[in-house]
Amino acid sequence: MERLKGRVALITGAARGLGAAMARRFAEEGARVIINDLSLEVARTTAGVLGGHAIAADVSDSSAVAAMFADVARYTDRLDILVNNAGISGLEARHDVDDLMKGMLERAAAAACGERQPAPLTTTEISDADWHKMMGVHVDGTFFCSREALKMMGPRGSGCIINIGSIMGTFGRGGALPYCTAKAAILGFTRALAHEVADHNIRVNAIAPGWIHTDMIAALGPIYPLLEAQTPMGRLGEADDIAWAAVYLASDEAKFMTGQVISPNGGWYMSQ
Repeated sequence: MERLKGRVALITGAARGLGAAMARRFAEEGARVIINDLSLEVARTTAGVLGGHAIAADVSDSSAVAAMFADVARYTDRLDILVNNAGISGLEARHDVDDLMKGMLERAAAAACGERQPAPLTTTEISDADWHKMMGVHVDGTFFCSREALKMMGPRGSGCIINIGSIMGTFGRGGALPYCTAKAAILGFTRALAHEVADHNIRVNAIAPGWIHTDMIAALGPIYPLLEAQTPMGRLGEADDIAWAAVYLASDEAKFMTGQVISPNGGWYMSQ
């Protein structure tokens, strides 16, 4: 307990899912939490439970991010931790998810019988708008929020930024090109920024979650057994598996960690 006592943490996209789990564990460890989400109402609900502060902002909008950090500055004179968690899966507006899941299961069944069925070329169907939205939320959002956070952390000569990547950014997978690209970009951003700010006693790391039970992947329910079978530990992860990793990276226990990617994923992807 109290591993983050006295620190202030802003977590984007934190009204539910991984963000809410991280906020809860941060608060339990003594941090004051600032909950960001698109909806002020849902952000206030989560913040109220944790005794935190709620701010609504679209992280893909630089002016909205600047306004959010102006609000943060009015609320507190310090920011110790930023978690760039806000994200989208790309499935939110699709009406053919059931067909996608059915196709994946059919190809997996065929492969198990020694047959190979080519996956569809979904990249040819990606619209400019969908591509830009994915990059906007994940890549632009991570940059915009980090840029503003450094304006608070830099003068104090301390701080911690945690970027949420994905195994889709380390491993890659067909059928999700925009998401994989965005998450890979976040990992490259993490390493570059970590180099730049190390002299200012600011650490930058990333978490690349595996398959975790959250609302974001609920649409993938039909292929959960397939994902579990591909995972050496035989199950999907829980939100706390990521939350505790974030607590570690934000704490003094990780004071010699920067530019790193840690990946709680049950062995689905192994590296280093």
